[in-house]
Amino acid sequence: MTKAAFLEHTMPNQGIVHKVVNIYADTKEDKEDLLQEIWLQLWLSFPRFRFQSKVSTWMYQVALNTALTYTRKSAVRNKHVLHTEVIPVTQEEDNVPREQERLLWEMIRSLPKAEKALILLYIEGISYREIADITGDSENNVGVKLSRIRQKLKHSLTAKNMQ
Repeated sequence: MTKAAFLEHTMPNQGIVHKVVNIYADTKEDKEDLLQEIWLQLWLSFPRFRFQSKVSTWMYQVALNTALTYTRKSAVRNKHVLHTEVIPVTQEEDNVPREQERLLWEMIRSLPKAEKALILLYIEGISYREIADITGDSENNVGVKLSRIRQKLKHSLTAKNMQ
């Protein structure tokens, strides 16, 4: 496979890579490192991709596996330092929705790695069947896990709002 074929198939789905990077990396440097690592792994695994699934499914699989490996290695290097990004709010009328969104993403970032991957795929509108293909779980198990994650997030968001 050529560079042109790789770019032809991956560029329309490059947003997948950026979403995974943003959910798994905290600092600008970590985001840049993870971004490069995911693209490297996509490039290295592309010759073995047989187009038996969607390109987006394959990209999610590679990106999530790379992010999980990267965060494990990073945790060992950094002794798991937690960073949070502050999203600046520019207009007062946007404060409540943006604050809710910021809180939700903060909570998602704090989820265990496997739950973070599932909810990211769910938020992206990926079907349970495709999520099952990406994660290796059964479709039913994906539904059960997502239901529990959504309940956990809802409970956390409600608790934060009451403070």
